Amino acid sequence: MARNRFEPVNEIQPDAITLVLKRDNDGASGSIVLPAAASGGRLTTDQVSAQLPAQDAFRGAIRLANDVKLAIVVCDPDGVWKSEWGDLYQPIE
Repeated sequence: MARNRFEPVNEIQPDAITLVLKRDNDGASGSIVLPAAASGGRLTTDQVSAQLPAQDAFRGAIRLANDVKLAIVVCDPDGVWKSEWGDLYQPIE
């Protein structure tokens, strides 16, 4: 079975769900950003989740992406990503 692949990014993307991961004194956490621009007119403002444990944020992003039919990109400046979640890849342009 093929592994899931996610594009790493340095900032929130206007056309995809962005999973923002970070590491702080409390451990690894994440938030999910659904930009209004990607909602097909359903939202007037960007929607940002509360900080969640990193794995919960990842799972939430997957559920949301499946519901709204959008891609997920990952902003992970602190190296929180776990390989069992899938592969981070840089597409060739």
